[in-house]
Amino acid sequence: MTRPLVLGTRGSDLALWQARRMAGRIHDELGRECRLEIVKTQGDRIQNVAFHKMEGKGFFTKELQLALVDGTVDLVVHSLKDLPTEEPEGLEVVAIPERTTAADLLLARSGLLEPSAANPLGVPPGSVVGTSSLRRAAQVLVLAPGVRVTALRGNVPTRVGKLQRGDYDAILLAAAGVSRLGLDLGGLEVVELPPEVMLPAPGQGALAVETRSGDPHTAGLAALHDAPVARRVGAERLLLQMLGGGCHLPLGCLADEDGGVLRLTAVLGEVDEEITHARVARVAAAAPTGEAAARACHAALADSDLRAMVP
Repeated sequence: MTRPLVLGTRGSDLALWQARRMAGRIHDELGRECRLEIVKTQGDRIQNVAFHKMEGKGFFTKELQLALVDGTVDLVVHSLKDLPTEEPEGLEVVAIPERTTAADLLLARSGLLEPSAANPLGVPPGSVVGTSSLRRAAQVLVLAPGVRVTALRGNVPTRVGKLQRGDYDAILLAAAGVSRLGLDLGGLEVVELPPEVMLPAPGQGALAVETRSGDPHTAGLAALHDAPVARRVGAERLLLQMLGGGCHLPLGCLADEDGGVLRLTAVLGEVDEEITHARVARVAAAAPTGEAAARACHAALADSDLRAMVP
C-alpha cells in the first residue's frame, strides 16, 4: 500500500485552505492520500514588524523548504507570490496547478470612497490605508495623494477584522485570499481593482507545489501542472528575478496571452523610508515568449525615470 504523502503547510486559514485544496486534487486526480504537517515560518512568528523592515527573503517559505530538505515533509504548497525566484539546491517546483484572480482588493469603511480622475481609488486625503506591501504602498500614494499608509500585518481574517474595528479607513488585500476564505465583508465597501488601476505582485493568485528533486514518491504530482498559467506567471517572475527583487521590491506585473502573443505590463515603484511619498514607472511589452516580454519590460524600466533602481 502506498504511504500517504506528507504535505507541509503554514497554519494560517488561507494556507490551510490552499493545502486542503491541493490535497483534495491529489486524492481525486492522482489517487494519493495526503497528511498535513503544519510548519511555522518567520513571517508567522514575527507579527509586529513591517515586511520592508525585515531582513532577508522567503519569510513564509524558508522553514517549509527546510522541512522538505530534511525529509520532514514530501511536498509543500506555496502561494507563488511568496516564493523567492531562487530555488534551493535539491528542490524544484513540479507544478503550478492553478491561478484564480490576480487582482488586489480595496476594502473601505462604508461611504468612504469617492473615485475621480485625479483619485481613481477614491480614498480621500488624510485616510489611513493599511497594507503590508511596498508595491501596494507605492501605487496607493500615487493614485490617492494625501493618504497615510501604515503597516498592516496578520492573516487575512485578522486584517479584515482590524478594518472592521476601525483601526484603518481602508486596506488592500489580494482578492484571491479573500475569495478562497469566503469572508463576511458586510458593512464594507469592496472594490476589485483592475490592472489598469493597480498591478498585482508577480504570481499573485497562483499556487505552487514544491518537492525534492527526483523524489519517486512525488513524481506523479507533475500531472497537476497547468502549462498556460505557468507561462504567464513565469514571465512575471522572470522580470522580478531580472530586477534582483524579493518581497521588498515595489514591483507589480501581470501577463496575459492572446493569439500566441504574451503581453506583460509592469510597474516599478520608489518609496521613501517613511512611506509618505512615492513615484512609479509603468511599462508594457508584447512578444512571442514570456522571456522576450520580460526582457523588453526590463529594458523599458532601465530607460525610465527609475533607471537607478534597475540592475
